[in-house]
Amino acid sequence: MNLLGFLVLASMVLESSQLTCQSDFRRPEYNDISVECGTTSINLAILACPVVYTGYNESLLILNYMFNKAECRGTLDETVTPPVVRFTFPLNMTNACGSNFVTTSAAGTGVFADFSNIQTVNVSGVVRSNDPTTGIVTYNAELKYYYSCAYPLEYLINNTQVDVSASSIAVRDNNGSFISTLSMELFSDLNYTKRLVVPSGGLELRTKIYVQVQAANLTDQYHVLLDRCYASISPHPTNSTFFNLFVSCSKDQLTTMHENGDSHHARFSFPAFRFLEQQNETVSTYYLHCITRLCEISTCNDFKQCRNRRRRDVDPTGVSEATTLSSAVPIVTKNENSLASKEEVLSSSNSESESTMGLGIVVGILAMGVIVVICVAAFLYKRVRHF
Repeated sequence: MNLLGFLVLASMVLESSQLTCQSDFRRPEYNDISVECGTTSINLAILACPVVYTGYNESLLILNYMFNKAECRGTLDETVTPPVVRFTFPLNMTNACGSNFVTTSAAGTGVFADFSNIQTVNVSGVVRSNDPTTGIVTYNAELKYYYSCAYPLEYLINNTQVDVSASSIAVRDNNGSFISTLSMELFSDLNYTKRLVVPSGGLELRTKIYVQVQAANLTDQYHVLLDRCYASISPHPTNSTFFNLFVSCSKDQLTTMHENGDSHHARFSFPAFRFLEQQNETVSTYYLHCITRLCEISTCNDFKQCRNRRRRDVDPTGVSEATTLSSAVPIVTKNENSLASKEEVLSSSNSESESTMGLGIVVGILAMGVIVVICVAAFLYKRVRHF
């Protein structure tokens, strides 16, 4: 096939597909692929017209040599201009359409600057053309579209938003997190079966509170590791009084770590306390926040070693208020002042009762005195009449 025949064939393919290419019917360029690094999947979009110009169509673009998997094939999307070939695959090592997962470690930067070691998993692969030409030579250029997404395994998230960032990647997705959905729950028992119920008057001080941070649908390659958990008066930790329950390897003496970095959930407990700043209020109200990371199983123990991790005991203003995993409900505890007020009420009631009882006794004595006087007067009156 000569060059003229190749162009004629490309034009025929273009006409048969009814693509609207206009100026996009050209040679392929490096920026013909766009990569969306989602938190549950990776989405690729490749301009279709340069593919057709080169002599291929969407069925001839193969993702990581996955010839026989329908879910790994591209689909032509003509609802956009210019039209694109789309590939979508989940972030799961077992069905990521042949993508490579490589975990690396480096010092934290940006919002992670306070951590001396941040693990990043890089997901990469390539979309190649499958040349249908038979014979010794071909006039079709080989197409290769590379993609790569980097996900730090350190999470600064809340209940509805995930913020996963790298040097050139910034992802926000309200539907979950990278291969997982992280959640925080509070319990009242060591077995983590009874949800914590906060009474309207608040919890008694020193009531044991059990906390669990769990990842659902998490691949077996990673575990959940808590870096720091703290309580703050404001639901948004910025510019708020806070108290560290634990920071890296350092923890409050009354905080107990039950499990961390050993499975798909991390667990710890602490006794209910109150903030002195709220001592003039009837109850003390505060919110729980945790900075969480995923760690590869083979390296989780390294992250739990204090010598490899820098203590993060800085003011939480360095943490974005919209990117912290927080308890869904506030923790409310009784204040000593409210207890004292109740004691005063009880004391006042007792005093009133004692006053009432004392008055009753006085009235009774007076009444008895009057009766005695009347009796004596009657007795004397009878004696006088007798004489």
